[in-house]
Amino acid sequence: MHILGVSCFYHDSAAALLKDGYLVAAAEEERFSRVKHDYSFPASAIEFCLHQAGITGQDLDYVVFYEKPLLKFERILMSTLGSFPNSWKTFGEAMIAWFDEKLWIKDALAKYLAVPQEKVLFVEHHLSHAASTFFASPYHEAAILTIDGVGEWTTTTIGRGCADWDGTGSNEIALFNETRFPHSLGLLYSTFTAFLGFRVNNGEYKVMGMAPYGRPNRMEDVYKLIDVADDGSFQLNMDYFAYHHSSSETFNKRFEDLFGTRRIHDSIFYTPTTHPKKDHPQWDDETAQQNQYYADIAASVQRVTEETLLKMARHIQESTGLKHLCMAGGVALNSVANGRILRETPFEEVWIQPAAGDSGGALGAALYAYHILLGEPRKFVQEHSYWGKGYSTDEVHACLERASVQYQRESDEEALTGLMLEDLLEGKVIAVYQGRFEWGPRALGNRSILADPRRADMKDIVNTKIKFREPFRPFAPVVLEERAPEFYSGLTEPHRHYPFRYMLMVFPVVEEKQPLLPAVTHEGGSGRLQTIRREWNPRYYRVVERFGDETGIPILLNTSFNLRGEPIVTTPENALNTFSKSGIDTLYIDDFIVRKG
Repeated sequence: MHILGVSCFYHDSAAALLKDGYLVAAAEEERFSRVKHDYSFPASAIEFCLHQAGITGQDLDYVVFYEKPLLKFERILMSTLGSFPNSWKTFGEAMIAWFDEKLWIKDALAKYLAVPQEKVLFVEHHLSHAASTFFASPYHEAAILTIDGVGEWTTTTIGRGCADWDGTGSNEIALFNETRFPHSLGLLYSTFTAFLGFRVNNGEYKVMGMAPYGRPNRMEDVYKLIDVADDGSFQLNMDYFAYHHSSSETFNKRFEDLFGTRRIHDSIFYTPTTHPKKDHPQWDDETAQQNQYYADIAASVQRVTEETLLKMARHIQESTGLKHLCMAGGVALNSVANGRILRETPFEEVWIQPAAGDSGGALGAALYAYHILLGEPRKFVQEHSYWGKGYSTDEVHACLERASVQYQRESDEEALTGLMLEDLLEGKVIAVYQGRFEWGPRALGNRSILADPRRADMKDIVNTKIKFREPFRPFAPVVLEERAPEFYSGLTEPHRHYPFRYMLMVFPVVEEKQPLLPAVTHEGGSGRLQTIRREWNPRYYRVVERFGDETGIPILLNTSFNLRGEPIVTTPENALNTFSKSGIDTLYIDDFIVRKG
């Protein structure tokens, strides 16, 4: 049985394909279109999934969309009418978009895939999120928390899931409490994202990266915007917001009266905490202090978000008495909050869908249909995220020949990782391109840039000369799973904790180890680590292992193989293009090695 899940028309369009309950392929449309966070109909992602399984659309048993468009249309219609005349412009734009394509998704899917309309199913947005995390987790029973900007009406749910693994029971996802639009923790965070000069649905992780350089001294003002109860339930004071009646603004003048003038998008960012004065050629005291002001606001909204999620998680655990928590929705990508949930709540284990945002809804819709609507028992556990498209050695070779670049080939794995090690020890930055690309927003070793984490200057080198991005942006450490407790405080039994393999949690670095890892230790002494095992990714594991053997530190700096504003590379051509436009020293692409100069 083949079931295709699809998400699109908001952000991060994607497709995911199940065969008899097992995931076969999953990819975001942006990887093919090269439009970051592409929201369009995911034709290329769908075609990839079908090709990976060796089938056509007519072979599909069901196609499942990740939300219910009529319910979402109802919310948009009721919200804009309720805030008229402020919403007159938004109303017109929404009607054009919905009547142009969004209301007709059933017809579009049936026609594109050549399947009968009765084979096209719909699952509510937050049920898709819930299924994407619970039915991909290893648990028989777990509490569930889904939290994002907004689905149809819902912005947050809490519930529980039960799984039938042997065909003798039943599968169940029960979401027994919800928060509804316009009250949304995700939209609160996105509002501050816009205020701090970043793009909504794109720059939230930049706010999280900025926050450690600030002081949470504006929390009292943030709490004027959100009222949070002891159980984590909340309400927003809509007098400060505009997103419920505007398509272009998230906050209003009252918000600016409270927090000041918004930061200019892409303006230069440095503060006394990000740079010593002597190290920044354009240093201006007034600019540095203004940026510090924005960093303090970022720290404040980040802390309020963390505290709210902690209250929710504690309440869910008290209500259900369960040991395991499954999370999804865009807010579940807040890795700082996730680390605190594992450390500071009674939950023993937390599982988070690596593609926690709307893209993961495609997988969740398919899993919900298979396990709930069809009642099939559990089979699949998402042990890794390498579900995207791969390219053969012949395809890579042909690309290199067409590009007329000089290269060498090394088919011996030990020799290849030895060359990688030599480059890293010489202070070079390398790119690794191998196998199928990752599902979700993180590069986890198949489309990664790697560097020496011991060099204090490496963070600036990679940020400014390779990624061309803001200097405060942190980098992740990749560490051998069995060695992680030596370097990360409170991390016992790392093999039990799936989020670490997906780079979804921030944990404190052991204090005496912090000076050894300046390039991957965040301000405040933490790291968003990725743990790896040999069986998940042998080449990736081996180069980290060899670096550890040579230096005593089994850790490398890992960041995504892309330039600022672009999706992570997909094709060999993408890889060569990014390599040529950046300061990466060596590209290891399949069994081939391409060097600069």
